[in-house]
This record gives sequence, C-alpha cells and structure tokens, in this order.
Amino acid sequence: MGRTRLVILISCATALTTAWAGRAAPAGADDAPDVLISRQLAEALNISAGASLRLSPDASGANARDFRVAGVYEPVADPMRLNASKHHVRLHLPDLIGMTADEADPLSAEAVDAINVSLANPDEAQAFAGDVAARIPGIVARPARGASGEARTFVVLARFHLAIAIVTIAASTVFLLALSVMLVDERRETVGLLRLIGLTTRRILTQVLVEGLLIAGAGSLFGLGLAVASQGLINHYFQWHYDTALVFVRITPDVALRSVGLAVPLGALASVAASWVLLRRDLLALARR
Repeated sequence: MGRTRLVILISCATALTTAWAGRAAPAGADDAPDVLISRQLAEALNISAGASLRLSPDASGANARDFRVAGVYEPVADPMRLNASKHHVRLHLPDLIGMTADEADPLSAEAVDAINVSLANPDEAQAFAGDVAARIPGIVARPARGASGEARTFVVLARFHLAIAIVTIAASTVFLLALSVMLVDERRETVGLLRLIGLTTRRILTQVLVEGLLIAGAGSLFGLGLAVASQGLINHYFQWHYDTALVFVRITPDVALRSVGLAVPLGALASVAASWVLLRRDLLALARR
C-alpha cells in the first residue's frame, strides 16, 4: 500500500458561545490564550485584534474562559455553506479540548471522530479503504473524493448544468437558423443578380460563409466582452448579499475559447444552410422575373 500521511480531525458537537469583554484587553489578558475570529464575527461584534473574548461551550455562558483575539481571518468560501452562519472562532487544539472535554470521562480528551489519511497514490484510495475496514471492525472507511454527500451534490449540479447547456445551445441554434432564413430571404433579389452575372453557387456560398464567420466572430467577441464586464458586478452583488468571498462568475480562457468555438461555427453554418436553401430555387424565381 502507498505511503500515507495522517491528519486527525477533532469534531466538537457543542457550539461555542461568545461574549465580548471590551475593545481593550483587561488586566492579565496578556496571559489569555490567543484565538482567531472570522471577519463576519469581527464586524458583528465590532472588535479587532487585541480585544478580549469570553468563550463558553454552554449556551448559558457557564464555565466561560478568557481569550485574546490575535487576528481576524476570512473564512474559506464554501458553496455548501452559503447560507450558514459565518461567525467562527478558531482556537488552539489544547484550548478547544480543555473547554469541550467531559471531566467525568477521562477518555473524552483523547477521542477523535474522524481521521483523514492522505495517500501518496490517490488511485489506491478504494483499496486502502477496504483494507482498513477489514482490519478494524466497526470503522467506516471510504474515499473522500466522490464518496461524500457534498461531492455527489456537485456531480449532480455539473450534470444539471450540462443538460441546461445542451438544451440552450440546441434551442439557440434553431432560433439562429430561422433568423438566418428570414434574413437571407430578404436578399433574394441580390442573390438572383449575382447568379445572373455569372457567379457560381459555390462562389456565393463561399462569400456567405466568410460573411457568417465575420458576423459570428464579432457577435461572440461582443458577448465575451459583455460577460467580462458584467462578471464583476455579479460577483460584487452576490458577495455582498451572502457576505462571502465566494466567486460566483469567472470567465476563464477555457470558457472563452469554448464559447467562441461553439458560437462561430454555428453562426457560419446557419448562414450557409439558409443560403443553400435559397440557392436551390430557380434562377428566374430568385430574380423575380
């Protein structure tokens, strides 16, 4: 089995309640343990680094302990916790255990709820999980990637977005083709005159293809410019609304190339298809003679 690295996670089911003790640290606060608080909590309590807090594992505030705010941090943006409270306090592990351990249970300070194992070869995750489950009865071992509920949720969302994209592209292509047919039909006399002066069908289709490529390219560039210009406004609004640093819209080079790669060929093919239908008509009918 591959080389591993262990990361021990200690879960605390008891929520820590906070009480602000003032902006300036009281006498003896220099000896209080340091904590970090989230930006949202700092703004809610109007405190900053150097202030003192009293934290309690009980909602009533019993058995509270003094702590000093060492700094303010920005919580990691998590789409699964978009609407969850972001009032967080980070403590040193010994301080957390000292507050949450059950004095009546000597083993409570030594117990852990979960252990993350990082494998040197991630492809062996499934085999390693099966080996651990077989060796230690009662232990639930599973690969973290693709096995958790959150991972399955994002897989479902990705498939949902793919389905929406396919339907949107198909409907847009049909609409674009219908629009191209109407626009080409308005140029029927022009096409008839070009045929009368000796231009071949292939020459006209080539001209239509180049024209379609230019129009589709200009349209795709306009769409990308509009998306790039609006992504900042969209992100600022939703980041303000949800009070998070999560990026909701990001136009990457891969997204831009994929959009252009779909828009330009579809636009050009729609123009050629509409013109081909028109060019198949009788020459006199095109010239209205």
